[in-house]
Amino acid sequence: MTIFEAYNDCKKQLQAAGIEDYVFEAKCIIRHITGYTNVQILTKYTQPLNEFQQNNMTAIIKQRLIRYPLQYIIGRWHFFGREYFVGPGVLIPRSDTETLIDVCLESVNKKPNSRVLDLCAGTGCIGLTIKGECPDAEVTLVEKYDEALSFTNKNASYNNLDVKIVKGDVLCTEGADGLYDLIVSNPPYITDADMKTLQPEVKFEPATALEGGEDGLVFYRHITKEYKKHLAPGGVMAFEVGINEAEAVADIMRENGFINVSTRKDYSDIDRVVFGTAI
Repeated sequence: MTIFEAYNDCKKQLQAAGIEDYVFEAKCIIRHITGYTNVQILTKYTQPLNEFQQNNMTAIIKQRLIRYPLQYIIGRWHFFGREYFVGPGVLIPRSDTETLIDVCLESVNKKPNSRVLDLCAGTGCIGLTIKGECPDAEVTLVEKYDEALSFTNKNASYNNLDVKIVKGDVLCTEGADGLYDLIVSNPPYITDADMKTLQPEVKFEPATALEGGEDGLVFYRHITKEYKKHLAPGGVMAFEVGINEAEAVADIMRENGFINVSTRKDYSDIDRVVFGTAI
């Protein structure tokens, strides 16, 4: 079986299984099993796969057919130009979150040596990206769960980024030390009702990173109220929010005294980020 034949076979099986991004995923799988770049694949498409590569592809497809996440299978995923280790126990970075990064960088770039607090850090992709893009920022990442925390530490080391990583429970207002110029969070925000209708792949991700209570707003209420005291005057608090949650989160921020509360749409034209300024 050549690389080209393997790609077509992989694509057909994923499509038949109802996987929406079957073309993209087939390309990812071929890159993973061959170790080739897209350009190399195009120039070597007639090259036959060896036995190990064929067996590897078969095993990967079997996992995808039961809807085990491709990101977990590969073990690494790209986000905002960097690579992050992922696996069971940690939320997979998504392109939607890059909108939150844009908002954060706008804030941090206005003040040299900004102090940044990333709550519910998971892989660390938010706080680590901010540190990578703004090396003079002092970034602290807070994560409660040991499995996720292992990825936070591994990704900081892998990307050679000097940050402070703290084990702490955000709902107990842990992890903050002094005042910050930016507090950012992509907290659990899926409602109890929506937890029952998740895509098959998402069900493999940790529920602790998804469940936001009956209305999905538990973390927003707590963080906005309790962590506001850790924002310097003029500091910014920024959240990623779920679909149709932006207005409710904006109201929570206004009720807690934030000004200039705004929203930002993601690449799919969904209100994905809510942010405001502390007085």
